[in-house]
Order: sequence, then C-alpha cells, then structure tokens
Amino acid sequence: MLPHLLVVDDHRDIRDALSRYLRRHGYRVSVAEDAAAARKLLGRQAIDLVILDIMLPGEDGFALCRELRARSEVPVVFLSALGEETDRIVGLELGADDYVTKPFNPRELLARIRAVLRRAQSLPPGRRTAGGHFRFPPWSFDAARGELLREDGTVVPLSTAESRLLTAFLRHPGVVLRREELVDLARGRELQPFERSIDNLVSRLRRKLGDDPQHPRYIATRRGEGYVFLPPVEAP
Repeated sequence: MLPHLLVVDDHRDIRDALSRYLRRHGYRVSVAEDAAAARKLLGRQAIDLVILDIMLPGEDGFALCRELRARSEVPVVFLSALGEETDRIVGLELGADDYVTKPFNPRELLARIRAVLRRAQSLPPGRRTAGGHFRFPPWSFDAARGELLREDGTVVPLSTAESRLLTAFLRHPGVVLRREELVDLARGRELQPFERSIDNLVSRLRRKLGDDPQHPRYIATRRGEGYVFLPPVEAP
C-alpha cells in the first residue's frame, strides 16, 4: 500500500499544491488546515508521516508535535517560515524528524520525506502506549512529562535528551539498538549522528538509574552492535 502522508498547513494554496505534487510522486495524501482537523484525521486514519506547519491558527505545530510524541511514533517533518536556529532546535527537541523552511523546493522536501520514511521503516517496531506510561520495577516513567520516579517516591530529573533516550529503550525492550537507531529514536540537541555522543548520553542515563555497566540490570552494551534494555517493561 502507498505511504499515507498528512499535510497540515493553514494556507490552502500550499496544501493543494503540495498534495498534488506528492500524489504525482506515488503517495496518498490527506490535508488539514489546523491542529484540530489534523487530530481528527489522525484519530480515524493510519498516517505514515506528518508534514506540519508551525504557525497554525490557534494551537501551533509545536504543541501538536508534543502531543503526537507522547502517544505515537509517527514521523514528523516541520514545514515553516520560521528559520531561526532556536526554532529548529525546539522542533527537533520536541521529536520532529526533520525541519524544512519556507519557501522550499518541492524536490528537496520530497527527498527529505523519503529519507525520513526509510529511517522509520528500518527501525524495529516500537511499543506504542496510551499516554506513554512505563513501569520497570523499582522505576516508573511518564514519557509525556519526562518524569522518572522510584517506588520510594524519589523523582530523578532527566534532561530532554535523557528522557527521549529512555523512552526509546522502553519502547524496544529486549531489542539490540544500534547507535544510529538510537540517534533517530532519541533525536535532540545533544545528539550528533556522526559522533559517539550517544555513548555519553547512555552513561549519564545509567548513572541516574544506578546501573553498573560491568554488571548491568537495565542497559547492557552489545559490543560491535549497540545497546539493549534488559528488564521486562509494563506499559498499561
């Protein structure tokens, strides 16, 4: 079946032109003029990728992306007139897979969409959860809030990148994840695809979990392969 894309933009001319272009290149396309309309479509149709404008009337694209990331793994490509570096960083830290500024070249956008879909299809299937709540005794984790809580009530603060990395592990327990896969799953300002910064981030997360890399209870290294989250995960 052809990949199904959702274009969310309040400008009708952009929605119409982009949807026609993408259909000519082999995609099914749905369109929405705002976050509310996009939410309805996402609730009743299977969408493979969302092309999301940031400057929407009412609820903006950042807010919708944040909500999607709390309950879904659908890839998101931001399409926006906001070209400042800080806006790009915010978009990527919220979990977007790419960011394209207006005015854009449709061929470049098409190439980025294809690249994001290839990455998404190459990753192991994740565990989707209602609300993103996980439990792996003695810990529980709320992915939407980024809160790591011990059974004794202790709250351990996590950075944005640490929170996204833990979410990636909890959605793929028992699966060996390569470094490049973890970068895609836990994309953030601290992660550079061509550096070993993921190793530093894993070390920080281990320390916060009280994990010993020599005798791991949670995150084990698979030399030459990547990392694996060891304990079973409850996701009610």
